[in-house]
Amino acid sequence: MRVAVFSTKNYDRAFLEVANKGYGHELVFFEPRITPETVKLAQGFPAICVFVNDLLHAAIIETLAGYGVRLIALRSAGFNNVDLAAAQEHGVTVVRVPAYSPHSVAEHTVALLLDVNRKIHRAYARVREGNFSLEGLLGFEVRERTVGIIGTGKIGAAVAEIMLGFGCNVIAYDIRPNPVCLEMGVQYMALPKLFAGADIISLHSPLTPETYHLINAEAIAQMKTGVTLINTSRGALVDTLAVIDGLKSGKIGHLALDVYEEEADLFFEDLSDRVLQDDVFARLLTFPNVIITGHQAFFTREALWTISDITLANIAEFERTGASVNEVTLEKMVA
Repeated sequence: MRVAVFSTKNYDRAFLEVANKGYGHELVFFEPRITPETVKLAQGFPAICVFVNDLLHAAIIETLAGYGVRLIALRSAGFNNVDLAAAQEHGVTVVRVPAYSPHSVAEHTVALLLDVNRKIHRAYARVREGNFSLEGLLGFEVRERTVGIIGTGKIGAAVAEIMLGFGCNVIAYDIRPNPVCLEMGVQYMALPKLFAGADIISLHSPLTPETYHLINAEAIAQMKTGVTLINTSRGALVDTLAVIDGLKSGKIGHLALDVYEEEADLFFEDLSDRVLQDDVFARLLTFPNVIITGHQAFFTREALWTISDITLANIAEFERTGASVNEVTLEKMVA
């Protein structure tokens, strides 16, 4: 199948080309993400392949359908960047990669926790400058702390397993408790109780209208003073302005982010020679107890291979049958 691949970096192309040896699709790579200005690149393609910051709103989907695009293949598990109602209206199928390497994201989550707690990034910078002072680097033992996990799908369950290995008490919230977590001894509870009881809170929920700004001023007010908050899921789960207020007041003791609600114009790009135009993001960078990585949690060899292979398999299945086991629909989302 002829596929226009948007938001292509060198690593995307490398893994997709190797995986494609088993499928034989005609892949045409475009570096820009899809926008009202770049959508015209999709002309002549029956399928497009996009990533998390390609925003496919109703107008773009209408344009794609007019070009004859019948398939949108997401190189991601999340699908909040696609207007599913518009896709359904215009007869465009949307497929995703439901799970690629939950351990990649889980391990990065724990790495962020250890880094922001023990200030490893600050210590590294100091030592390189010949500064071996320990002032300002004091951390705490993670062992026996209570870790609250919000969202216990495969990634959340992997985080729970790691934190139990650290000797932590793990509590969780999910509308559908995971039997694997229950078997491990994870205790499920209502969100207010989790907020009040957790020393460390890690977010692994999908972004839906119900979870938008799940972490807001009201939620933060219920948390322990000095709580550590980690988000490696979707940026808009967190109300950034409310979190900044929490950092300023000391309610939030540590913040670790791999995602940001306005990341589309920042992440995956080299902006080192420019002045950041996002004042809210710039404010986050001023706090000594904040660490941010640029949507890096998924970025392992294992994950990139799995993403590439499943994406191309989805396209091949659609080409062969007109459907896919990994299709995303409004009905499935509600269910």
